[in-house]
Amino acid sequence: MKVIICGAGQVGWQIARHLSGENNDVTVVDSNPELVRRATDTLDVQGIAGFASYPDVLDRAGAADADMVIAATHSDEVNMVTCQVAHSVFSVQRKIARLRAQNYLDPAYADLYRRNHLPIDVVISPEREVAEAALQRLAAPAAFDTESFLEGRAQLLGIMIDEDCPVINTPLRQLTDLFSTLRAVVVGIRREGTLFVPSPGDQIFPDDECYIFTDTEDMTRTLEIFGKTQSKQERIVIIGGGNVGLGVAQALEARTERVRVKVIEKDREIAERAADALDRTIVLHGDGLDSSLLEEANISSADAVLAVTDDDKTNLLAAVRAKEMGCKMSISLVNDPTLVPLMGPLDIDAYINPRAVTVSSILRHIRHGRVRGVYSIGDAEAEVIEAQVLGTSPIAGQKVKDIDFPEGTLIGAVMQQGKIVRPTGETRIEEGNVIAIFAMSDDVPEVERLLQVSIDFF
Repeated sequence: MKVIICGAGQVGWQIARHLSGENNDVTVVDSNPELVRRATDTLDVQGIAGFASYPDVLDRAGAADADMVIAATHSDEVNMVTCQVAHSVFSVQRKIARLRAQNYLDPAYADLYRRNHLPIDVVISPEREVAEAALQRLAAPAAFDTESFLEGRAQLLGIMIDEDCPVINTPLRQLTDLFSTLRAVVVGIRREGTLFVPSPGDQIFPDDECYIFTDTEDMTRTLEIFGKTQSKQERIVIIGGGNVGLGVAQALEARTERVRVKVIEKDREIAERAADALDRTIVLHGDGLDSSLLEEANISSADAVLAVTDDDKTNLLAAVRAKEMGCKMSISLVNDPTLVPLMGPLDIDAYINPRAVTVSSILRHIRHGRVRGVYSIGDAEAEVIEAQVLGTSPIAGQKVKDIDFPEGTLIGAVMQQGKIVRPTGETRIEEGNVIAIFAMSDDVPEVERLLQVSIDFF
């Protein structure tokens, strides 16, 4: 597949990294020659320096025979014009645009994206994706990472293992014997900064970060077994009233159960806009780092604080201060992946990486064949791939123990006839089953081969 990626920032670079690693023909376009040079020096891609919306630049990038254009520059308007030029001049079949401005996403203007008007096949909204990720973190407050799979019937939980965890120093194979009815599988462990797929004989130790697949109905029990308690989030303070904070507050207001939400926003204009858009939420104008303002927001009695400003350091410091003042849980928005190792020492419970969320969303729309979902783990270290098993797949009709999966791969869950099955060696994978596979990045191409998903690009 020939793909042109417009924008060589973190999102564009990560997408290029994924696709080039799977032997796709990738060309990166950016107006900043340094970013183009970084991409061509570190990845197996071609690079063009220039404005992506210019027809001659797209022509030099090979748009005449490209299968897909992904417009992920920092400008919404450039992304939209790029898709229009790719369609009108070069007849590119598939066009994906990242759009931040919420006005472009208003349902009242849905006709804008129909082919006769603005030919964008898929619109990715980072703010909406991040707001949804924040809501998922709030739904599982004991986990530092979480994502839904298999039509919401299964959850991937990232859990930090504490000293008092009941199952530390226990081989994973024994967990199956101890909790025979628990539909949960440990699919990944990060230990001392290194992520790996565990074997049945591996044990769990304090300070491990474990990625666990569980049936949604068993989520509370799974958390308890791994030493976590699930509590209701009834009082929430959101620091940052921009698109992400506003989106979370609106979603919380729409819930049937009553949740008390307060928003703190430093910019008066943004604070007034949030206040106008919200009905039951209290909006406070001021600095989220101001301890007196946090006291006014009753941070000491809050169940969770969500720091989602556009500044990483502000988010980290606000989360730390809120915890120090008595807030039970802190979630921080962090764009810079190099800051993630600070989460533990700073006692921040969970984080959201907008770039990883956006990359996962884009990958979900460009994966081949019957892939229904993709979730990127960490700094593109691994992926969780949800896919329907085709009849042509080598794994169809095979027992799990007989499938030659790569070493860095593990099936987390199987959905058969609408029911979630915890996979064992004796589980038979049938045509039409939907499976969720945890795979290290280097093993993703082989997983796609086993799923026979590369036979159909779109």
